[in-house]
Amino acid sequence: MRLLILGTGGMANQHAARFKAIEGVSVVGGVDVVPERLAAFCTEHGIANHFASLEEALAWGEFDAVANVTPDSIHHPTTLQAIAAGKHVFCEKPLATDAVKAMEMTEAIERAGKVGMVNFTYRNSPALQKGRQMVLAGEIGAVRHVEASHLQSWLVGRHWGDWKSESKWLWRLSKKHGSNGALGDIGIHIVDFASYGSGLDVAHVFARLKTFNKAPGDRIGEYDLDANDSFTMNVDFTNGAIGTIQATRTAAGQMDQLRLRVYGETGSVEMIYDTGTSTLRACLGEDVHTATWRDLPFDPVETNYQRFVQAVRAGKTQEPSFRRAANIQKVLDKAIASDLSHADEALGT
Repeated sequence: MRLLILGTGGMANQHAARFKAIEGVSVVGGVDVVPERLAAFCTEHGIANHFASLEEALAWGEFDAVANVTPDSIHHPTTLQAIAAGKHVFCEKPLATDAVKAMEMTEAIERAGKVGMVNFTYRNSPALQKGRQMVLAGEIGAVRHVEASHLQSWLVGRHWGDWKSESKWLWRLSKKHGSNGALGDIGIHIVDFASYGSGLDVAHVFARLKTFNKAPGDRIGEYDLDANDSFTMNVDFTNGAIGTIQATRTAAGQMDQLRLRVYGETGSVEMIYDTGTSTLRACLGEDVHTATWRDLPFDPVETNYQRFVQAVRAGKTQEPSFRRAANIQKVLDKAIASDLSHADEALGT
């Protein structure tokens, strides 16, 4: 498989390294509007072909698939261009900045018969995959209650750099730069994590979004710091279970932790991803009567990168698909609507 990487910012390095490590995959080109960044990226990863635009790369055309690692608001137009040119697409999350655009992309790639997958990176957690299997197998009985959180702290700590002076972080705080804040950035991960891990779909959302004062006048240079920093959601699931889903960038002491607890009528399971480390715990059987939790083993799982390559070779999309990402985006859109209306919002069809 010949791969083009579109956008050569920070996350693109992960794409290049992961795809190049898969046998039979060649990263044959890079695209970026910033020449210096493009040149440095291609040199680092040994990529021969450099393009200043996607149009230029498509005119060349000597590739099978595109890894779209552009900013969120650019995913929609560039992915549609790639689909129109007959390319498979592996897109960074979110698929688009709203569900209407995400569904347009989904329908376009399905009509074209091409593989379209989205990089929900925390699907790579073996604890999540094993925990989901347990829930779907009925090991905790019917699900009754779900609690999920995604906690980061880069607004209060400098472990990933100084957000006040680095554009790669500042754009994430600014609506006019295409950010939907914590909801759009990490909310999409924890909603997918909670829904996928519990095996349930969200039916209703009641949400609160919060933006904190972080600089004089809520502005640094060209960046208006108006995107949300934290959110909470109360949700109903389609099976009648209820749950809470929350995320923040202000959780001091938590670098990057996703935690999901799924409580069933006969037991419970907890899935944790914490800055590269996965943990799976459960309270099952007789342990329910003593409230005893035990750590459980799990096996390694294939990554999204590996699944995408397999999907392209087989000509059949695997999960997480464009359609899955579009449906998760519907939940985020309803969360924004709920925050404005101060009311419960139904997902509908």
